[in-house]
Order: sequence, then C-alpha cells, then structure tokens
Amino acid sequence: MKKPAVFMDRDGTVNEQMGYINHISRFVLLPGSAEAIRLLNNNGYLAIIVSNQSGVARGYFPIDLVHEVHDRMRALLERDGATVDGVFFCPHYPEGKLPEYSKTCNCRKPRTGLIKKACEQFEIDLENCYVIGDRCTDMELADRSDLKGILVKTGYGRGDLEYVFPHLPYKPFHVAEDLLEAVRWIVKKSPMSEV
Repeated sequence: MKKPAVFMDRDGTVNEQMGYINHISRFVLLPGSAEAIRLLNNNGYLAIIVSNQSGVARGYFPIDLVHEVHDRMRALLERDGATVDGVFFCPHYPEGKLPEYSKTCNCRKPRTGLIKKACEQFEIDLENCYVIGDRCTDMELADRSDLKGILVKTGYGRGDLEYVFPHLPYKPFHVAEDLLEAVRWIVKKSPMSEV
C-alpha cells in the first residue's frame, strides 16, 4: 500500500545551516526536528531527506563524511524516538574539482532525480506528498514535482522569502517558522492526525 511522504531538505531545515558541514562536529540538529519527524512517523508519512551535497564534487570533504553525518543524524533522531525512512543526496556539481562527481546530473535539486530515486525504493502516494525546505530551490523542486512546497524560515528561508521569492514565478504553498510548525500544519490536514 502506498504511503504519503514528506521530502525534507537537510541543512537549514533539519539541522543548523553551517555552510558546508565539512566536519562531523558541525552537525547540529535544529530544535524540534526530532519531534517533527516523530510526528511524521506517527501519522503514516514517510520521512525522507533530499539534500544537495556539492561539497563532495568541490573537494571540500570526502563522500564518506556525508555518510558519517547521516549516520549521526539518524542516531540523534532515534535517541528521541524519530526515524528517517530514507536519505537521498546529490554529491555532484558541474564545475567541481573531482572528475567522478563533476557533472550535470538529474539529482541536483531543483531537478527531480532524488524524488524519483525515493519513488523507486518506496511505494509513495505522490498525490499527498510535501516538500519542506529553506531555499527557493526546494520550492522549485516541489513545483517541478507537482508537490506542495513548504518554506521554513530557518536556514536561508527568511532571506529567500523576503528577497528572492518576489522575483520568482513559483511560490511556497505554505510558509512555516520551522520544521515542527510545518509538520504540524501537514498532519492537521491528515484524517489520522496525532498532533
């Protein structure tokens, strides 16, 4: 049976925006992230991370660090009873330093490849999915995927809302202060909500 999913950006949405997370010590969960993901778990939504990690292609850090960060993220969330169902990331960048990752790809947001990969791994009810993120690229991903995009004001969200979106042809479907507020808004619309 297909399940709805919430596709979440990582940096600036689930964890603090630090620029590039080029060391494990720079990974810090935002307050409320575990509660938000636990709410998704309890209300029948798949919790899926979709993240650009071009620092790999740029030579800022090895791909192993991305996996280490995701292991740390899962451990911190699970400590608070929250589970991420899937993590999909793009290590590519067209003008990168490492040849194996320096390319134009279909997975770099706002292209839709990460969502397509998630749909290959999970039975997803795309009609009832959302994208949550702090960047205009996350909202463009939602637009290109025919999903509802929720912009959070954490990370780059507040600045993008004020300075970038007025000049763009697409807008967020909803704006929330943070991930927890965004998820509460989603589950209130769910017939089986446990807010």
